[in-house]
Amino acid sequence: QVQLMESGGGLAQPGGSLRLSCAVSGISLDDYAIAWFRQAPGKEREGVSCISSHEGSDNYDYSVRGRFTISRDMAKNTAYLQMNSLKLEDTAVYTCAADRYCGGYGTGAMDYWGKGILVTVSS
Repeated sequence: QVQLMESGGGLAQPGGSLRLSCAVSGISLDDYAIAWFRQAPGKEREGVSCISSHEGSDNYDYSVRGRFTISRDMAKNTAYLQMNSLKLEDTAVYTCAADRYCGGYGTGAMDYWGKGILVTVSS
């Protein structure tokens, strides 16, 4: 059974940082790319970042480029999203997802999904 479990969400101040974790079981990060998505209240879900399986290459939505960093720990089979310089508009439910390639990240067509975790940026 494949499971993706997010952790690390919560409340942060503008300009602050949070690190999200996505613990994966049932599949290997050697074979699957991991993407982060977010959905703000009243808005559609959007792709934030993705890291590929073999090369570990990363890509980012323009709204988070330079502030967020995606990474992974192969030994722990866990992916991370380091979020710095947080803005009010980063408030959203963040969800990690897995697919063979990052191609699905642009359309949201991913094989497996976590349940999501809330990130609130507020002063």
